Amino acid sequence: MTGLAMDSSDLVHHLLRDYAIKGLIVVAAVAVLALGMTVIWRRAGRTGDRRGAPSE
Repeated sequence: MTGLAMDSSDLVHHLLRDYAIKGLIVVAAVAVLALGMTVIWRRAGRTGDRRGAPSE
């Protein structure tokens, strides 16, 4: 391999690793957001009934 080919290979490896890390950050953020929304929804006392019946 020439020096240029090794540099491009390292660049591709670095970019793929960067995209993987960013993807994991996005997945973790969405999971935390979903968990937070679920907790808030339950603490607010909402139920699946949307007809206006009071919850117990």
